[in-house]
Amino acid sequence: MGITMDRRSIIVALACWPFARLHAEEDVSRPRYKISAGQLHKALATRFPMRFGSEGLLAIEISAPSLHLLPARNMLGAGLLAEIKGVQMRQPQWAELDLGFALRYEPADQTIRAHQPELLALQRKGLPPDAQDLFKAMLPVMAREAVGEVVLHRFSASELALADTMGFEPEKLTVVEDGLVLSFAPKQGR
Repeated sequence: MGITMDRRSIIVALACWPFARLHAEEDVSRPRYKISAGQLHKALATRFPMRFGSEGLLAIEISAPSLHLLPARNMLGAGLLAEIKGVQMRQPQWAELDLGFALRYEPADQTIRAHQPELLALQRKGLPPDAQDLFKAMLPVMAREAVGEVVLHRFSASELALADTMGFEPEKLTVVEDGLVLSFAPKQGR
């Protein structure tokens, strides 16, 4: 019975081999579009510098960001430097912020967008306690205003034409070490 079972297993494995190979290659044969880290940084940097504050009390200027690709979390990150000036401060103070963003494809205008900013880290250098509290209270609003939803890439008709002709549409965004990959999937009947 052992030899018969082995033969059956081999026959089943051989019969399934073409389907297993086809299934394994299915994702590889789908179209993909890659956006480089340089393109992402350029799109993000166009939003800066930004200025916020309370009239006469506190002024904050946020400088152009550094880009952080976070593949483990499938997020895009930005490192921001904030210069803080206020009535009670003799010299400007600095804070470093690290924000993370979720990513989405917007079919209405064929764009890739960073949205839902999340504070990942905050380092304040030498701020008085009152200014720290005010800065911390203003931070969520500033993050939403500064980078709320950023268009990172706008597709031209020609960039999506081949995938569209093949019957595919944008499906999934994946952050990789050197950029962002948009994967396509077969169009859903609509």
